[in-house]
Amino acid sequence: MELAAEPVLYQKLQLWEPNMEYEDEEEEEEELSEPLVPDPWRSQDSSGNEVGGLPGSWARLVAALLLLAVGFSLAVTQLQGRGGSPGTLGSVAPPPSGHSHRPGVYHHSAIISPAATCSHLGRELLAVGGNVVDAGVGAALCLAVVHPHATGLGAMFWGLFHNGSSGNSTALTSGPVQTLTPSLGLPSALPALHLLHTRFGHLPWSRLLVGPITLAQEGFVVDAPLARALAAQGTRGLCPLLCQADGTPLGHGARATNPKLAAVLHRAALTPTPELAGDSLLSLLARDLKLERPLVEPMPTLEPALQLPVPQGILYTTPSPSAGPELLALLEAALHSGGPSPDPCLPQATVPPGSSVLATVDSSGSVLLLTSSLNSSFGSRHLSPSTGVLLSNLVAKSATSAWACPLILRDSLDDTEADVMGLVASGSSAVARVMTHAFLSHLVAPQTEAQHQHEHQHQAQHLQGATGNTSICGQGTLLQVSAHAEHAHVSSIPKDCCSFQGF
Repeated sequence: MELAAEPVLYQKLQLWEPNMEYEDEEEEEEELSEPLVPDPWRSQDSSGNEVGGLPGSWARLVAALLLLAVGFSLAVTQLQGRGGSPGTLGSVAPPPSGHSHRPGVYHHSAIISPAATCSHLGRELLAVGGNVVDAGVGAALCLAVVHPHATGLGAMFWGLFHNGSSGNSTALTSGPVQTLTPSLGLPSALPALHLLHTRFGHLPWSRLLVGPITLAQEGFVVDAPLARALAAQGTRGLCPLLCQADGTPLGHGARATNPKLAAVLHRAALTPTPELAGDSLLSLLARDLKLERPLVEPMPTLEPALQLPVPQGILYTTPSPSAGPELLALLEAALHSGGPSPDPCLPQATVPPGSSVLATVDSSGSVLLLTSSLNSSFGSRHLSPSTGVLLSNLVAKSATSAWACPLILRDSLDDTEADVMGLVASGSSAVARVMTHAFLSHLVAPQTEAQHQHEHQHQAQHLQGATGNTSICGQGTLLQVSAHAEHAHVSSIPKDCCSFQGF
C-alpha cells in the first residue's frame, strides 16, 4: 500500500563552521540557524527563472560552471583514490580546533559506500544542504555508473528510511519482479529512487544527477572492486564498455566512459514525476530487444516498514518479498530463547548474487539504508547498446530478493534524542542470519560511550569467528551506521571494504 502524501518534518542539516571552538566533548554544541554557504541548487522561483532566478544565458552559464566544478571535484577524488585503501580514502580531517574523533565519527552527518567517488559525491550533497535521502540517492546513482558489476539502472532496489524528526520508518520496494524477456529483469531503479527522493528529499532531483552524469560522460576510474570482478568474471557481453581494444578487461586505474548511460541520466534529470523517470529508458530497451510497446511499467512503492517491539526499543525492516520477515522471525526467536546467537557462517552459494549496499546517517537520528542487486555479477551481461545499461539476471538460481533485509533499531519512540542504529548487508541468501548475529552482538555490548566507540570492532571479531576471515563468512559486506551522543557513526565489515565521508 503506497503512503499518502503528507508534509515531512525533517531537520535540515547545517554546515560545520571551521572556526567554531569546541571546549569539551560533552559540551552541548550550538545549533546553527542558517547554512554557512548559500545553496546554488535551489529550485525555480515563482517567476520560473532557473538556477536561483537567473534568466536565460546566465542560468546556463552558472549551470555549466557548477557542472565543471563537480566534475573537477570528482576527478580529484578519483586521482587521489589510485593506490589508496577505501578505508583511508573515507577519512575526513578533524576540526582544527582540537576537538576530534576516531575515524568514522562526525558531528553532523556521514555516508558509507563501496566506492570512494560515490561517498565523496554523497558528502558534497550533504554539504550543500541535502539530507540523508539526497546523499543516499545521489550515491546510489553514482554506483550505478562506477560499479556495474554489482548494481546499476537495471538493478532492483530496496530501501529503509528512518526519519529522526518524526520517528517514522518507511520501506522502499521495487514492487513484484517483472520481466522484459523470460531471462531479463525490468529496470526499476530510476522510478524507485525518484519516488524515494520525491517523498523525502530536499535538493532538486536534477542536482542529484549532476555527478553521475559527469562520471558517465567524461569518464570514471576503474577501482579495485570493479577490476577484481572483471578479472574474475571476464568481459563476455561487456565490450566495448569495460574492455581494452584487444578485448581484455580494463585494469585497476584505467578510465572508462558510458556516454549512452549519461544520456539516459540526463533525460531522467528532466522528468517531473517518478512514473516518467524510466519511460525513455524503457522505450530504448524495447527498441534494442525488438519488443513491442507498451511495456509494463515498474511499480515501486513506499509503505510503512515492518516493526518488531523488543525490550531495547523497536526494530524496523522491509516487507515481503524481501528477507525482512525472515530476519524479524530469527531475531524474535533468538531473543525469546535467550540462547546463543545463530552461527552466521552457513553454507553459501558458489557465486553470490551481485549486490551493493550503502548507508547515510545524521546526528539527529535520520538513517537511509539502500541495497540493490543484479542477481549475479554483471547481471545478465546483456549490455543495452542504446542505453549503456546492464540488465538484471532472472536465470540465476539465487532468489532475487533474498539479500534484501536492511534493519534499523530505535531505542525509544518517546525520546527525540534516542539512539538509532542501522545495519545493511550484501552477499548471499544467508545474509539474514548474518544480520541476526550482528544485531545480537550489538545488544550484548554495554552501551557506555567508551564501549560504543569499540562496538564495531567487537562485532567484527564475532562475525569473523574462529576462521579469521576478514569478511562476512569470507564474502559480502556489512555496513553499520548509528546516531549516538549527538554524533553520526559509520563503520563496515571488512573494515577496509568501503569508503566513508562526513563532517
